Amino acid sequence: MKTIRGQGISRPKPSRELAGLRVRLAEAEETLRAIRSGEVDAVITTEKKGRQVFTLEGAGHAYRMLIESMNEGALTLTADKTMLYANQCFAKMVKCPLEQVIGSSFCRFLSAEDRATLRPLMKRPGKTGSKIQVLLKACDGSQMPAQISVRPMARNGSEQTTISMVVTDMTEARCNEEKLRVLTHRVVQVQELERARLALELHDTITQLLCSVLVRSQVLVDKLPVRSEAAKAEAVKLHATIGKTIEEVERISHNLRPSVLDHLGLVAGLHDTSKEFSNRTGVTVDMVCMQLTPRLPVDTELTLYRILQEALQNVEKHARASQVTVSLTMQDHIVQMTVRDDGIGFDPDRPPVRQKGKGGFGLLGMRERAISVGGAFQIKSMRRAGTKIEVRVPLTSGATVAIHGVLHS
Repeated sequence: MKTIRGQGISRPKPSRELAGLRVRLAEAEETLRAIRSGEVDAVITTEKKGRQVFTLEGAGHAYRMLIESMNEGALTLTADKTMLYANQCFAKMVKCPLEQVIGSSFCRFLSAEDRATLRPLMKRPGKTGSKIQVLLKACDGSQMPAQISVRPMARNGSEQTTISMVVTDMTEARCNEEKLRVLTHRVVQVQELERARLALELHDTITQLLCSVLVRSQVLVDKLPVRSEAAKAEAVKLHATIGKTIEEVERISHNLRPSVLDHLGLVAGLHDTSKEFSNRTGVTVDMVCMQLTPRLPVDTELTLYRILQEALQNVEKHARASQVTVSLTMQDHIVQMTVRDDGIGFDPDRPPVRQKGKGGFGLLGMRERAISVGGAFQIKSMRRAGTKIEVRVPLTSGATVAIHGVLHS
């Protein structure tokens, strides 16, 4: 424990009075500096009545050194957001001298919207703390994305409520998020190009060859004599199997790159894939769509189409549903697609375990697709209460909307 000893006051000689006052003033200034910096735990003075020891409540040099060495802003505030303490890191964040930060209101560094978000947390901070994302306004007018962690402090007998706050610079995290978003968008683009290439090869090569085999199998059926009943029956089965194979290849090719989406737009594409799903599985699909004129950006249309495809696949594999409802609306230049089923549901915090070799990344893929076009993805589900998927994508330019009507598949 570091201490400062002060000598009792003695009357200096007249010739040395000025020099003595200067020495005492320097000692007082050094003492105040040491107290402010947390270097002092106690002050001992020598008076006529003996030594007097004055301890500094709450002083902790090691703790202060730790706080000052943090790469995050550390604050102590009153309930009305007055800053009782701030470290140098926070002062650098807001580009303001520390002496001008301490004693001022924290609200000066927040927008009106962020103040409103912070207000209830300051009134009732949770025991385990709360976190919010804000834009911190610096004194030079610049802004910095930050995360604020709010936590109540022990009162230690004081009636005044104090709040501890840690401010984290999120600039690098936001930059990494943006890089990831660009990378995800690029991956989706490459994936779609590969899908288009495979769809073309399936249609122009594999389907053509299968059609040739189908024709030859029919010729074989026609040429087999009637007396070869067993051989003729096998040839007929072979012909039927080849026909079904051609239909399946065409379905896969269509799903890889739907021509109806390219030529007729999103609503027609959604209706087409819903009808194919309903015919194949027997699950009823009801659609309520709003026709958007002019058409949405190509990436947005393809994203919504792929998300519906994935959602319907999940219904087929896991939901055990009898009905699916799909809606497409637009309000305030935000397009929203909702897919709801009446299936068994699941716990979103514990999604189905991925089985080896059987995918299992559907929800993650839908979320990443939505993010790649600047949208938001949300899923709500409960066991035995169905699942609801909601996608919201903002548009850069407005579109007029006309009711298309209810489509039943």
